[in-house]
Amino acid sequence: QVHLVESGGGLVQAGGSLRLSCSASESIFSINAMGWYRQAPGKQRELVASITNGGSTNYADSVKGRFTISRDNAKNSVYLQMNSLKPEDTAVYYCNALFRLIVYWGQGTQVTVSS
Repeated sequence: QVHLVESGGGLVQAGGSLRLSCSASESIFSINAMGWYRQAPGKQRELVASITNGGSTNYADSVKGRFTISRDNAKNSVYLQMNSLKPEDTAVYYCNALFRLIVYWGQGTQVTVSS
């Protein structure tokens, strides 16, 4: 079982930056892929960015060029650097991990971008 803990959310003005962190209880070497999802009020949860244990990344079109996902294997952590934030980025952001064919989720962290 993998336990994920997110941190780094908060309130920021449009155009600002935030860095989200996700700490895993399991060595991320053994985790197939990790990612960040978000869910805004009244909307479905959507993929923001993902990274495999080989380092391949994938981004939603809406965040390409603004967000960067990265990993630190020594710290069992994955990060989401969010720049040029927009009000439409406001959502609860969830960390996600695929481990031995099971998907695990963190508790989520709120990101609010004011206009």
